[in-house]
Amino acid sequence: MKTYNKIFLPFFAIALAGCASASKTAEVNAESDLAYCNEKVHAALSHLPADTTVMPRNIQGDAREWACRPVCAEEWCSGFWPGVLWYDYEYSQDPAIRAAAEQSTRSLAPILQQPVYDHDLGFLIYCSYGNAYRLTGDDAYRKAIVNAADSLATLFNPAVGTLLAWPRHVKDFGGHNTIMDTMINLEMLFFAAKNGGNPYCYDIAVSHAETTMNHHFRPDGSCYHVAVYNPESGEFLRGCTHQGYSDDSMWARGQAWAIYGYTVVYRETRDPRFLDFACKVTDVYLDRLPDDMIPLWDFDDPRGLDAPRDASAAAVVASALLELENYADDTHAARYHDASRAMLRSLGGEAYRSGDANDAFLLHSTGHHPAGSEIDASIVYADYYYIEALNRLRRSEQNAGSPQLAYK
Repeated sequence: MKTYNKIFLPFFAIALAGCASASKTAEVNAESDLAYCNEKVHAALSHLPADTTVMPRNIQGDAREWACRPVCAEEWCSGFWPGVLWYDYEYSQDPAIRAAAEQSTRSLAPILQQPVYDHDLGFLIYCSYGNAYRLTGDDAYRKAIVNAADSLATLFNPAVGTLLAWPRHVKDFGGHNTIMDTMINLEMLFFAAKNGGNPYCYDIAVSHAETTMNHHFRPDGSCYHVAVYNPESGEFLRGCTHQGYSDDSMWARGQAWAIYGYTVVYRETRDPRFLDFACKVTDVYLDRLPDDMIPLWDFDDPRGLDAPRDASAAAVVASALLELENYADDTHAARYHDASRAMLRSLGGEAYRSGDANDAFLLHSTGHHPAGSEIDASIVYADYYYIEALNRLRRSEQNAGSPQLAYK
């Protein structure tokens, strides 16, 4: 057993019990929560620079406004703010929000003219251009996504069967590196394959998912952050971490990427192997959650409940489960239904909602803990997956009996 601060833990336990009690009695009101997000978006836009070649990244400490970073291929979070704006436009139908979404999305265009930097091209383009196309039908957005998918596909190594995540780190890891985050970026390949792009993108996505399923997970369904392969023979060399507590730990956001990613892969393939696996990687995550349903940044941090939480991982999983519940058997579906709502109740409660503290939606996310970066911060991708989840919930409630309408 771990030793905790004897003064802090009883207080924290009482606070958690209160959160748990509240989460069991309060309902998730998607309309109300989306109205809150809309208010925060307007506040943020009033404070952000007019120059959309910089995008919100985080709010740390006592700061109230977004810290921005230049839009570039190296800044993997550049696509999330445009995505937030598109989701807010979906809810609000506000022409001013649409104009802001269009302008910020256009700011990513130079990235499309460059050789692919790494796997994050999927985050950059699909979260922005993908939502733009879904909501407007403008063919220019579709063409941009297809072109981006072609670029992403150049990272595929047929000998290994996966996309190379970080070309710049091949020597550092001693081989072809694949990270769990890349599972999210398969969605762009699937989209391209069925929307006028190269059909080979589908094959790449399936190969990546299969190879990752075979090598990137422990027997209990928890994942490594990084899998390293021999780039010539394709031999799996080892699993390790980059952002988790240790090579053998379960990093919360990595597991969240797996849950979301395999849900998408099942949607696009309808292969029951991927549904079974999506449920497996979900269950090991749910089994280890604390009472308020918001994970520690890494489930194996020896500080236990004294460790920082990661609201971003909770937002990713809540969004994924709103879809996965529609595919799973009745027992799993009921569990995922209840879990997604419980996560959204916690995220929308006083403990995690930013309220008047700053311009973000959420508090208490963790970025790169081993590097001491963005610990207990508001981070833009947490807000992205939170507003995505709320829109999915709202759509599913409006289209009862047609859950597929809630997804791309």
